Amino acid sequence: MAATGGFVEADNAEAIITRIEHKSRKIESLLKQLKPVEALKTALEGSPPMTRDERCKSANWIVVHRALMAIKDVDGMLTSLDPEYHDILMKYLYRGLSTGDRPTCDQCLRIHEKLTEKAGLGCILRSLADTVNTV
Repeated sequence: MAATGGFVEADNAEAIITRIEHKSRKIESLLKQLKPVEALKTALEGSPPMTRDERCKSANWIVVHRALMAIKDVDGMLTSLDPEYHDILMKYLYRGLSTGDRPTCDQCLRIHEKLTEKAGLGCILRSLADTVNTV
């Protein structure tokens, strides 16, 4: 894959969309097995997609959103989530808050509060300061 500054060229957006669709099927399977935490981990893997293509970012957000909305036990989810995912999860929480959708915002705020307690304020600062790896 040709890359410029770490991002794939727009020509490869279709390949990224295909990978996101595969990830989506895996997440749906995990959710049917009542494994929402595993679904969220899967959704966060490889995020954000290494592209500036908004179609890819939107497709990936839909996958992450589906997994986020299935989380009921926020404390349990954060206990089993590797710290490497904290910053990226925070980025998606802010994307969710920007939707203005009441159920999405409520869930994102619930998770945001617990994630901030666990990961600290640095998690917020890193996610807001990183303007390169946007979700």
